[in-house]
Amino acid sequence: MLDYKKPVPVPSDESRPYWAGLKQHRLLMPHCDACDGYWFPPSQYCQHCSSKDWEWKEVSGKGRIFSFVIYHRVYHPGFAGEVPYAVAVIALDEGPRLLSNVVGLPPDKLVCDMPVEIVYDDITPEMTIPKFRAA
Repeated sequence: MLDYKKPVPVPSDESRPYWAGLKQHRLLMPHCDACDGYWFPPSQYCQHCSSKDWEWKEVSGKGRIFSFVIYHRVYHPGFAGEVPYAVAVIALDEGPRLLSNVVGLPPDKLVCDMPVEIVYDDITPEMTIPKFRAA
């Protein structure tokens, strides 16, 4: 078992398919069959047209950095060896936005609108989290 010291997400009933997809290295988003829109976080109704006619669909995992911050301070002991690190809002090509880390580049090299793609971080045998790298 991995010795993961950071907080581990706790899936809600609504988000279980999202987390199950990540465990399989697939990024799933709610997709509306009525208006063809995607959204996140999951909800019972489409955020675009209020339809209840939707399903989980795999998306590309590609997008762009919409916004980001660089943390220089340790707010949780699990991050002590990683400062500075970047947390970004990723605008997926399909529309939804995710809050995630950008990895593989020094934080001072990040810029808004930079193309990124998903990487899957298997943090425990039961949990995988999405991170992004420059595409």
